[in-house]
Amino acid sequence: MEKLSKLPKIYLAVVFMILYAPIFYLIYYSFNSGGGMSNFENFTLEHYAAVFEDKRLIVITLNTIIIALLSALLSTVVGVLGALAIYFMKNKSMRKAVLSLNNILIVSPDVIIGASFLILFTIAGVKLGFTSVLLSHIAFSIPIVVIMVLPKLFEMSPTLIDAALDLGATKRDVLTRVIIPFIKPGIFAGFFLALTYSLDDFAVTFFVTGNGFSTLSVEIYSMARTGITLTINALSGLIFVVTVLIVLGYYAISRKAKAPLAEVKR
Repeated sequence: MEKLSKLPKIYLAVVFMILYAPIFYLIYYSFNSGGGMSNFENFTLEHYAAVFEDKRLIVITLNTIIIALLSALLSTVVGVLGALAIYFMKNKSMRKAVLSLNNILIVSPDVIIGASFLILFTIAGVKLGFTSVLLSHIAFSIPIVVIMVLPKLFEMSPTLIDAALDLGATKRDVLTRVIIPFIKPGIFAGFFLALTYSLDDFAVTFFVTGNGFSTLSVEIYSMARTGITLTINALSGLIFVVTVLIVLGYYAISRKAKAPLAEVKR
């Protein structure tokens, strides 16, 4: 029985090794003073220095961060409003239909979404660049926020709203003092997921970028096509570290948000 109980742990360990081994291999050689990924010569930070000395790369990094933050913020606002609209729908058939349409956008291939946005922006006369990338990132992030917020709404007891209304609260008070505080963990989760999706996205961005505008994912792809250099390793390592910090930040904030709720339940 003890051996059987260890099998899931062993399986998870193997899965995580397969997933993370290439990443750590890439980061390991980012400190290599040699020019390749075959023989590790000496420890160096010159490849990281090259990343920070490349002004064009710094501009692209800033573009990527601005796009990610703006798209995450705006998609969170729209996604929360969308989740509230779905939650308060009285027609169950309409609610299921809207949820299905929302889920289709999540599971649809990025290539199809990117091509669709490219056609839409071309027809609408929107120049490919910052605006097109921002709009597309907002669009594919909204369904993610909706999916993260809705479960928290369905966990909320309707009696909380009824009690607030009976005590004389306005609809605005109910929204700002009852609903929003309760679904705050879902809002944070949606924001951070939208942020990471925007930072990582390549397929959609590749279709809608243009006019000299680029993001890190597209730039790394372009750099890799001309030949793998250890600068790419260093840049990828930095992105991985930033992503880990974002995830840790999300967990820290979510734990703080859950703490007051746990005390209330006690």
